[in-house]
Amino acid sequence: MYTTCTREEAKQKVAALIEENAGMSIPDMAENIGLKEAEVTLVMPSEMVTAVEGKHAEAILTQLPEWGKVTTIIVSFGSIFEIKGTFPKGKTNHGYYNLLSREGLNGHLRLDLITDIAFVSKPFHGMETHQITFFNAQGECVFKVYLGRDKARNLIPEQVEKFHAMKKEFA
Repeated sequence: MYTTCTREEAKQKVAALIEENAGMSIPDMAENIGLKEAEVTLVMPSEMVTAVEGKHAEAILTQLPEWGKVTTIIVSFGSIFEIKGTFPKGKTNHGYYNLLSREGLNGHLRLDLITDIAFVSKPFHGMETHQITFFNAQGECVFKVYLGRDKARNLIPEQVEKFHAMKKEFA
């Protein structure tokens, strides 16, 4: 059901949607214009998105446990799972990046299937947000990690600093 268009056409469609409603979620934007989530994300304005190659996934994930509480989002067949807490440490074994957690988020990630990673800074529901999104070769989101918030719903300043530093490190 997705349309095929050039990168420039996608960029124009995304820019028009952002102009119309900057707070629209990226999945809603993708559905609205008939593109994959990665196709939309990777053509967003450079002040909103920094894209890096998927080969950096493990290096990025190994730093996340030091950030404190974040929100990991996994979308599966229209359902959205949110896991709030410290991103678990992991190690590679038997072809998987194994998350080593006894509680909360746990699992086995096929990092070799991650082709693109996007550092996204975009308003959502009237709030500043920052996320790291991991995509596969089909343009689908595998999972996202959003920066955490304090009790007043403000972003945690130390995480914002680490996000921007990591973005520069891998760009």
